[in-house]
Amino acid sequence: GELLARSLFACGISTILQTCLGSRLPLVQIPSFEYLVPAMVLSSHLSLAASTDRNGEQSTVVASGCPAPQCGAAGIRAASLREVSGAVVVSGLVQLLLGASGACGWASRRCGPMVLAPSLSIVGLSAYKETALLCSANWGVALLLVLLAVTCSQHLGSCRLPCRACRCAQEGCVEPPAPTLRTFSVLLPFAGVCTMCAVLSHLHVPWHSEIPLGKRLPWANSTLHSPWLRIPYPGEGGWPLLTPRALAVGVAMALGGSVNSVGCYVLCGRLRRAPRPPPHACNRGLCAEALGSLVAGLLGAAGGTASSVANACASSLTQAGSRLSVQVSALACVALGMSPRLAGLLTRIPLAVHGGVLCVTYAVAVGTGISYFQYADIDSGRNIFIVGFTMFMALLVPRWLSTAPAPLATGWVPLDLLFSSLLMVPVFLTGFLSFFLENTVSG
Repeated sequence: GELLARSLFACGISTILQTCLGSRLPLVQIPSFEYLVPAMVLSSHLSLAASTDRNGEQSTVVASGCPAPQCGAAGIRAASLREVSGAVVVSGLVQLLLGASGACGWASRRCGPMVLAPSLSIVGLSAYKETALLCSANWGVALLLVLLAVTCSQHLGSCRLPCRACRCAQEGCVEPPAPTLRTFSVLLPFAGVCTMCAVLSHLHVPWHSEIPLGKRLPWANSTLHSPWLRIPYPGEGGWPLLTPRALAVGVAMALGGSVNSVGCYVLCGRLRRAPRPPPHACNRGLCAEALGSLVAGLLGAAGGTASSVANACASSLTQAGSRLSVQVSALACVALGMSPRLAGLLTRIPLAVHGGVLCVTYAVAVGTGISYFQYADIDSGRNIFIVGFTMFMALLVPRWLSTAPAPLATGWVPLDLLFSSLLMVPVFLTGFLSFFLENTVSG
C-alpha cells in the first residue's frame, strides 16, 4: 500500500502541474506501460544478477548498494527498487531537457497523418496482452462491464433522464436535460460491477479464479497494517541509486514516455474536436510530466508519470471532461497518497474490472488512429508500406525479444538494457519508425 500511495501522490502533483502549467489539457497523469516495461527489464536483470551471485559467480548487485552476502531477499528487492527509482529520476531529467529545448515541439510539427495513424492505433493494440491477462481473472465479470459500458455510451447514449430544465441566462431558451447515461457510461458500470463482486464475495459465492491463499494474504496483511496517515517525503525508502544501468533504462523510459505523451495530447484534442495542440503546448506538457517523474523518483516510486490514454478515451465515451474535474481527481490522488491504508484498498478492485475498462477505452484509441487515414492517400504504395511495416514491426520485435532463447547481448550491460527497454515498447517502435520513414522516404 505504501508504494502505491507514493505513486498516487506523485500522479496527483503531476496532474495539477499538467492542467495548470503544462499542456492545460484535461489529462490525468499515471504510471504508463512505457515506464513499466523498462522497469521490468531492469528488475529482471537485477534478479538474475542476484541469483548469479548466490551461485558464487561475479556479483553485479554490489553496485546497486546491497551486497548479497549481507542482505537477504528483502534487501535485494529494496536495492532493486532504489535503482528503478534512480531510472525514473533520470527519465524526468531527460524529459525536462526534451521539453525545455523545444525538441518535443519540433518533432510534433513533423508528425503528419502517416505518423499519427499507426502510432495511435498501436497505442491501443499494444495493450491487448495485458488486457487479456486482466480479463482472464474472470471473463464473465469483464464481459458484463463491457456490455454495460457499450450499452450506456452507444445504444442509450442519447437517452436523457427527466430532470428540471435550466434556463439560459442570455438567450432565455430552455436547455435539454444532459444525457446522463452517456455521461456516466464508465462510472456506472464500474461501480455496479464492483458492487456485485463485493456482494458475491460477502456471500462466499465463488466468482473469481482460484488464487492460492498464500498469494492473497500478503496483500491483505500489508493493507491492514499500513498507517492511516503518512505524508511521503523524498528519501523515505532510501535515495534513488544512479548507476549506469539506471541511466540507460531512464533514457529508454524518457523516450518511450515522450512518444506516448505526445500521442496522447493529439488524441485528446482529436476526441474533443479541438485544434491540434501547438508545439509550445507539447513542450510545456512534457516539462510538467518531467517534474512529476522527478517527484515520483525522489519519493521512491517504481514508475514515472505520463498522460493516461485510458482517461482521454473515457472522456470521449462520456462526452464529459474538464480541467476542473481532472484537478479534483488530482486532489483525490494526493489525499490517497497520504493514506497508505486507503490507497491499499484500491488493490481490492477485481482485476477483471480493470480489464473490462481497458477493453472499452483502448478500443477508442485504435479507432482514432484509423480515422487519421482519411487525411492521407492510402492508395499510395509509399504510405501502404509505411503503415504496414511500422505496425508489423512494432508487434513483431517485442514478441521476438520475449521469446528469444538468449537475451540481447552487446558486451556492455547498460547498452543491452537500453536496447532491450526500447525495443520492448511497441509505441516507441511505431513512433520512431513512422517518423523516420515519413520524413526520409520521398513520395
